[in-house]
Amino acid sequence: MAMVLAILSFLSIFSFTVSFCQLDDYEWPGPEYSVVGDPGMRNSNLRLAIDSWNYCNKVGSEAPKMGSPAAADCFDVHPKTFSRFPSSFRGQDLSHLNDPDLYAVQKELYLGSKCEVHGNDLRFISDYYQFWMITLRNGNLDTHAGLCPSKGRKVGPFEHSEDGFSCFGKGCMNQPLMFHNYTSLQTVGKENFLRGSFFGTYDLDVDFGKGNLGEDKSWAFHHFLRTSDKYPSLKLTLKSDSAGGKFGYGTRGMTKDLTISPDFEVIFTLNVLKGGGANSQFNLLEMRSCWRNDGLRCEGNSRIDVNRYFRMILSPNTTALCSPTNLKACPPYHITRGGSSPIYRNDTANFPYEAYHSYCAPSNAEHLQDLYQLCDPYSNPMPQEIIKILPHLVWESYGFPKKQGDGWIGDSRKSWDSIGVGTEVFMNPDQVVEWTISDFDILMHPRPHD
Repeated sequence: MAMVLAILSFLSIFSFTVSFCQLDDYEWPGPEYSVVGDPGMRNSNLRLAIDSWNYCNKVGSEAPKMGSPAAADCFDVHPKTFSRFPSSFRGQDLSHLNDPDLYAVQKELYLGSKCEVHGNDLRFISDYYQFWMITLRNGNLDTHAGLCPSKGRKVGPFEHSEDGFSCFGKGCMNQPLMFHNYTSLQTVGKENFLRGSFFGTYDLDVDFGKGNLGEDKSWAFHHFLRTSDKYPSLKLTLKSDSAGGKFGYGTRGMTKDLTISPDFEVIFTLNVLKGGGANSQFNLLEMRSCWRNDGLRCEGNSRIDVNRYFRMILSPNTTALCSPTNLKACPPYHITRGGSSPIYRNDTANFPYEAYHSYCAPSNAEHLQDLYQLCDPYSNPMPQEIIKILPHLVWESYGFPKKQGDGWIGDSRKSWDSIGVGTEVFMNPDQVVEWTISDFDILMHPRPHD
């Protein structure tokens, strides 16, 4: 029985197909095991959730008659029926009813508890998982509303004349209309399918339709995103976790343990069907974690904590902003595999400028270079550091693409809370991004204990 799940949503990239696998010549330190609750997306008992956030990773206000923007499709398959778990939620604490942000936290905790699956694998401190997570994000920022904190602190309304923020007027940071076709058993010819969908629109007064989807041996998550004049900046991502970058609460997602580099590999099959124009960036791999300026794990203090993001952009139309004449868009230095001396960004003969799309430093950085650019202070509750790389020969030894279609292995010497695949469109209306992803897995290769 084939399994298909449609996600018809709200964005865009260039058209190509890629499959990824491990490097044949890389010697792993230990035997592999999956940290994903549904390795390869092959479990008929679906666990999937969706949520939506505004520019500053909050709910802000709910769309009319929609309720809190989160839902889940979780069920177990039995010989003759489904055992489905409820996704409606009325709130268990009356103090949350008048605060959409607090209510959203409680709703996701509730959904996680209903979808949770427990095991007894002793390799994990707590062997359980909840769901794959699809995350939508509205890229509009209303600077007159004063909704987004800056550098972790609340700021009032302000005028903003610089490029980079889109907003058509009051209400531009709204949540979408979001609908759910629950997964059901369907028959086409002689084939039986499990098929369902989440779909919706940010344009609250615009009609929208549904599309036809393909099939695969694993669950095939089919994504469709379209921008508009009023919503030119949108993001859609499928993640193996659920709470990365939003609130500090304990939903688990699909991963049962932290992925600790360099000893893990990410495997999936990706088919990008439609591009999204010149301002669309497809994150082949997006990883997030949080550690302080002194290297220790975060503790919820915006003065010293930093959300760190690493993104590999696959879009062939995305070029490097980092260059010898724009050093502030480059990381301070590059290190080749093998631990050689750093190659500093002012070394124009040796620094691989075309390997880096951009770099921005956190607002609470303690040792900024003479030339620097700070990350956007409004798009995250905490200070953030973002590095974006592009396919290049220097990444081949790490397993990242040197060209379209190559495989990759992540390596950054930290533990990662979040690993995802998805796309962002920046300030570009009337663009479409469409892609499918299947066979997703994360394999750990732990080093033997001394």
